[in-house]
Amino acid sequence: MKIVILDGYSLNPGDLDFSIFEEFGEVVIYDRTPENLVMERLSDADVVLVNKIKITREIIENSRLRYIGVFATGYNGIDIEAATEKNIVVVNVPHYSSEAVAQMTFALLLEASNQVKLHTDLVKDGKWSKSSDFCFWDKQLFELKDKTIGLIGFGSIGKEVAKLATAFNMKILVCSRTVYQKYENDNLKFVDIDYLYKNSDIISLHCPLFKSTEKLIDQDAIEKMKEGVTIINTSRGGLIDEPALIEGLKNKIGYACLDVLTSEPPKKDNELFKLENVYITPHIAWAAYETRKRLLDIAFDNLKGFIDKKAINRVN
Repeated sequence: MKIVILDGYSLNPGDLDFSIFEEFGEVVIYDRTPENLVMERLSDADVVLVNKIKITREIIENSRLRYIGVFATGYNGIDIEAATEKNIVVVNVPHYSSEAVAQMTFALLLEASNQVKLHTDLVKDGKWSKSSDFCFWDKQLFELKDKTIGLIGFGSIGKEVAKLATAFNMKILVCSRTVYQKYENDNLKFVDIDYLYKNSDIISLHCPLFKSTEKLIDQDAIEKMKEGVTIINTSRGGLIDEPALIEGLKNKIGYACLDVLTSEPPKKDNELFKLENVYITPHIAWAAYETRKRLLDIAFDNLKGFIDKKAINRVN
């Protein structure tokens, strides 16, 4: 069996071990693969392991692939219909990063509420040393207690964010395709999207990117939101209409806290970079060593399960 890893660097820049896959056969590892080389590199592969490289219908129909393993939760880069037609198994890793992404959600929110980086820089620049008082603050701070956080999506990540919000004594609104009555209480309510927009101090996105959710946060949505709302996106950049967000940040939105953008990597002249009320991290909510190690281990177990099942079927 030949196993090809097309874009291994983002998962493993050198601190993890891809050699575990050698148990199953020949392993060929590419740190990155340009679009025009994908088909060539998969020409004789039985298994492809991929993170963000798109596996299109054309690639699938011109391959001998039997298994597509996605080093991620999202699988929108894979043509599932084409894979199904060719009886190719597609497997993602849905729950490896729930706690880590929830942690990043609150890291971004706490940066907005407490302005740690700003005030650290000011202290190092000497402003505290020159102060006549024992303390100072250069920007308005705000508590999370009693603030209402609206969660769009209530999968494993949304549930972890709700746990942290509860610890901060926040009120929680949830808009989800499924209403989980067992989670409802005096502090957590399931509501429709318009109610969430109108009543949330903070809106955090935790839903997948589908055609139905693309540009979910657009001009119309922003117009329904509270003045000074904070918007957090640790899910997929395409959930937000970036031009509408940029305009909203100039007149209505308090802060945008983003770990993802529509285009990754972004162009250096992205208008978001010019705004002071935006915090952007480079898609790293999943990047802690422990999180990536968990992802690799689960991807290994997924492939092992596929191979073991095939072996049983051959015996039978």
